[in-house]
Amino acid sequence: QLQLVESGGGLVQPGGSLRLACVASGGLLDYYGIGWFRQAPGKEREGIGCITSRGALTNYADSVQGRFTVSRDESKNTAYLQMNDLKFEDTAAYYCAAVIGYRVCSRRSDEYNYWGQGTQVTVSS
Repeated sequence: QLQLVESGGGLVQPGGSLRLACVASGGLLDYYGIGWFRQAPGKEREGIGCITSRGALTNYADSVQGRFTVSRDESKNTAYLQMNDLKFEDTAAYYCAAVIGYRVCSRRSDEYNYWGQGTQVTVSS
């Protein structure tokens, strides 16, 4: 059973950067597409980025395009979400998710089978 654990969240000022990590155990992340999601209080979960197995393809929501980058390091069984130029509206709980398949890159939450517990990102001055 694949398990995912996110880390790297915290408090950051507007314009700052954070890098979230999603460490997998119980399976090889190489076989899975990865999605990143976020959910702010009172709002629906938003799919913000995804990456196929082996990193051939990525896709981003318009709200983060050009500021956020999804990547992965198979040697560490880890996926990353690099977040630059953070804004107040980026404040949310961030989650990584995985679905088995070599060509899967989706920002739809119902496509994913495995979820991390989430890490909080707060952008505040």
